Order: sequence, then C-alpha cells, then structure tokens
Amino acid sequence: MLHVQKSNLSRRLRDLEYQLGVELFERSASGTRLTAAGEEFIVVAEHILAETDAAFARMKARGRGESGNLVVGICMALSIGNLRTALAEYGRRHDGVEVHSVDGSRSRLLADLTSGGIDVFLTAEGHAAWTGGSQSLWSERVMVALPVAHVLCSSPFIRWPDLAGARVLVNRRDPGPDYEGMLLARLGVQNGCTFIGHEVCLDRLLGFVAAGLGLTLVSESTARANHSAIVFRNLHDDDGPVRIRFAAYWKETNRNPALRPFLDLLRERYSDTAPALSSE
Repeated sequence: MLHVQKSNLSRRLRDLEYQLGVELFERSASGTRLTAAGEEFIVVAEHILAETDAAFARMKARGRGESGNLVVGICMALSIGNLRTALAEYGRRHDGVEVHSVDGSRSRLLADLTSGGIDVFLTAEGHAAWTGGSQSLWSERVMVALPVAHVLCSSPFIRWPDLAGARVLVNRRDPGPDYEGMLLARLGVQNGCTFIGHEVCLDRLLGFVAAGLGLTLVSESTARANHSAIVFRNLHDDDGPVRIRFAAYWKETNRNPALRPFLDLLRERYSDTAPALSSE
C-alpha cells in the first residue's frame, strides 16, 4: 500500500522505536500487533497529521484569497448604498476572509495605506499626490442636509448661490473637505459663509444639523437614511445635480491575497466607470 519494500518499512519502524525509546509493536511468529504505547502513539500521530493537513488547506485558501484578513479604510457612509452592497457581496463570495474597517481623516488613512496598515482606501476621487493603484468607482449626487425649520427647506432643490452666508458644518473627515472645496470654488472666498469644523462620525454631524446648528453637504446614500428632523435637498449647478465620485486606492506592492479578489469585485461592479485593473 505504501509502495515501500517490506525490509525498508521494517527498518524505518525499528528506527522510530529507537528514537522514541519504546516498542510500538509486539512481533511474533503469528504476526505483529500494536503495543499499548503503539496505540497511544497512533492517536497522537493521527492528530498531528490532521492538523498538518488542515494547516496546508488553510494556507492554500489564504494564498487563493479565500481566507485571511482585509483591512479597508473608509471615509464615506456605510449604512446604505454602493459601499455596503460591495462589502456584502465580497463577504458572500469570500466568507473565510475577515473584513476590518478603519475610519479616520484622509491624511491618516493615506498614511496607513502607505505604511501597510490598511489594504485599500475608499474615499472621494482626486488625490493627485497618490502614485499607487487606483480605480474610479461610483458617483453620487451631493445633497444639502437642512434642519427642518430652515428657510431653504421650501425649495425643491438648492443652487450654489443659495448657500451664500449660510452656517455650514464641515466634517474634517472625507468627503467633508471636498464639499468645502466645492463650495469655496463656486462661491469664492467672500461668500459670507460661517464654516464650523468637526471631526466626528457622520451620524453625529447630522445630529448637529437636526439640532439646528447649521447645514451640511452629504452624499445621496446618506440622504436615504431616515432622519426625521432633517430635510435633504439636491444641490444643483447650471448643468443639473452636482455629483461627487468615489474611488479605491491601494499599494501596487501589497501582497495580501485577500486584496485582489476585492479589487476584482470592484472592477466587475464598476467596469463601466473606469479602466480594467491590472492582472498583476
């Protein structure tokens, strides 16, 4: 059965007994049977072999990206929209991979991406300083979140000039700086707005809006959530609804096997918005 000559097998078994210092077999003219020590050794050996087989299977699965960990830096609403759908689909396809998310400022997450602290960073598109891998993803309409008593709630949509002189709550986390940049570019620095900076999660910022402390700009995925004390209105320019595009960023030298299937999923879902990813 082992394709080993009987004499070679007998010699190997005797060598094993010598190394262990016990007899594993009782040998007689009628045949060979295990000793008590041999029975115990077989149980241990089978356990070792099973663990070894399992370890090989785990390593092969990890190499195929079917297990392991994937760390995603996020600077956008997760509860509703494209991001949640993409992560859910990845979880269904690769249920052996543990997905961890990291929230924070753009500068911090870009630093984590550079150092290898995270595998991929999902945020607003347009980081000229980033020279690694990137892919355009989806775009979303920009909405104005208003307290229910705000005068602009009576308008079906809001134009940039309508925001002149407003009290604007600005989240220092992405994509807050992009929204602030949009507003300054459209209205100029002499816009009369009062900008109040925050570095909090989006839900908390919307809590400030609901309390009547100001308005803020958000993406449409955020506006789909149920906020009874907030009114959301589309933001328009001369061409219609204003949109913001999101993108994925990663290091080309990242060798985490779990990353490539995630990038392949993004390519599959958003291939009509960006060039295909490299096959490297």
